[in-house]
Amino acid sequence: MEIMSEKNLKFWKDKKVFITGHTGFKGSWLSMILNHSGAMITGYSLSPPTDPSLFESAKVDKLVSSNIKDIRDSEALQAALLKAKPEIVFHLAAQPIVLESYKDPIETYTTNVIGTLNLMQAVRFTPSVKAIVIITTDKCYENREWIWPYRESDALGGYDPYSSSKACAEIVTASMRNSFFNVSRYPEHGVAVATVRAGNVVGGGDWAKDRLVPDIIRSLLKKETIILRNPGAIRPWQHVFEPLSGYMLLAEKLYTEGPKYAEAFNFGPHDEDARTVEWIVKELCKSWGSAAKYEVRGQPDLHEAYYLKLDWSKAKTLLNWSPKWDLGTALKYVVEWSKVYHDHGDIYGICLKQIEDYFK
Repeated sequence: MEIMSEKNLKFWKDKKVFITGHTGFKGSWLSMILNHSGAMITGYSLSPPTDPSLFESAKVDKLVSSNIKDIRDSEALQAALLKAKPEIVFHLAAQPIVLESYKDPIETYTTNVIGTLNLMQAVRFTPSVKAIVIITTDKCYENREWIWPYRESDALGGYDPYSSSKACAEIVTASMRNSFFNVSRYPEHGVAVATVRAGNVVGGGDWAKDRLVPDIIRSLLKKETIILRNPGAIRPWQHVFEPLSGYMLLAEKLYTEGPKYAEAFNFGPHDEDARTVEWIVKELCKSWGSAAKYEVRGQPDLHEAYYLKLDWSKAKTLLNWSPKWDLGTALKYVVEWSKVYHDHGDIYGICLKQIEDYFK
């Protein structure tokens, strides 16, 4: 099995890349990996969504040409794309929190659906673009809480506004691809478009609200008791480098081979890394190495899917992609990063060290 390595990173040297959502958690890590690989990056995003943020802590603004603007501003987005002349586009800009989508469903839908449509429309008039990777989520599937993993051909759906907005983004992308970037007319337009779906990611520098690992890390840093809302919930946990490496492999294939890969792809962990919330807490407390404590308090008031796993055999077969780190290793890297942050250490330095550990 060929796994993402330094060899793959060489593809990115001098490539012009446009990343929406570059100030977010995944966008910041992707920016650092691509910059380390020699890519020339333009970012387009709102200001960092959290305080603190990985984007600011690691000084990612020094690595990219930033446009701090709204994905819903179609004119500004078009102007930024034309100016950047990117060859490859990663679309990560989104409202990514399930609970936040209940509080403000309109912002969630306009950002996640209209924002995606704006990007696809803008690319139509940006001749330099050859490959587009649209990042959605595993939650875009109609979750029947069954015991087997979801394949790319399974029905889309979504109980909550966030999940359904991401299903809508998948449908919008498929429609725009069929209408304007059809694989049968690839020699005419030269653009290959794919969507990617990944599960719950962990990694240093994630400070999002109402997300398990950031909440645990905040409690550990403050020496507070960790509160669990739904300890038995099972999620397909993986380190953020795993899906990012998959997105990059897919983008390379879209760039070099085009329409053959212009489809949806899942990126998930090994089956044994679909773990309960309580298992995650115990592992983090153990890695932290202190008298960390947790307790369970009731059940969530709003609906949250209990069980969801992805079948990533398509990525394994077509991209030669496979996860490199098991969940225990991933959580140790989260703790390593968080302790450097706690000690006011070199944040970009620890980020670069972890990138090199993963890709070596």
